[in-house]
Amino acid sequence: MEKLKNKVVIITGGAGGISLATAKLFLEEGAKIMLVDLDESELKKSVQSLNSDKVTYCVADVSNSKDHMNYVNQTLEKFGKIDIFFNNAGIEGEFKPISEYPEEVFDKVISVNLKGVWLGCHHVIPKMEKGGSVMITSSVAGLKGFKGLGAYVASKHAVIGIMRVAALEFADRKIRVNSIHPGPVNNRMMRSIEKQISPDKPTVAKQGFEGSIPFERYAESQEIANMALFLASDESSYVTGTTQVVDGGMMLS
Repeated sequence: MEKLKNKVVIITGGAGGISLATAKLFLEEGAKIMLVDLDESELKKSVQSLNSDKVTYCVADVSNSKDHMNYVNQTLEKFGKIDIFFNNAGIEGEFKPISEYPEEVFDKVISVNLKGVWLGCHHVIPKMEKGGSVMITSSVAGLKGFKGLGAYVASKHAVIGIMRVAALEFADRKIRVNSIHPGPVNNRMMRSIEKQISPDKPTVAKQGFEGSIPFERYAESQEIANMALFLASDESSYVTGTTQVVDGGMMLS
């Protein structure tokens, strides 16, 4: 069954592991996809790996309003409509205590993770079809604190507020807006965080994270994509304004 047959999807952070897994799954379910990212070379690799004429891409800095307008316009020109928006772009920043955190890095994290999400909602949702679905990627770091990740934690808490307001403001058009909260995912971002925590032995940091997860492992990108599919499809037709946690039980500890 094609749960997303002829649905048009925009995915920001399109060159990342979660986005690529989601794009692959959505294609299998009949969707047409616009991948958006700042890194054109990685975007091209993603599109090539997907090997479908139903996928295209647009280079954009999500902290820039004009770039959002550009990929929205390109999506409408290419596919004629927008049904689903996976507001997924984000960066981890640095692993340092608040007292030592560089202000310019804090500003960058907030610009991408928070302003980028807001700009995405600002530009994309008004152009979406009635009855569409928006997924915003937060994190378990949007629901609890983690030492050394102050900027990231702050940004991921804040996007929950954007999600809840958007869910209310677009309910009259039956556009559903929900946030996804992954625990640690086995991808580039966690490799970066592990190395910052323990430069000489990043596997020690990984073991520490895994020890805090009842399932004793990281999530795979595919598992986050599965949640995105549920929220994008009609199976979640009465679900809006919610925080969907995919963490192997991490929030229980």
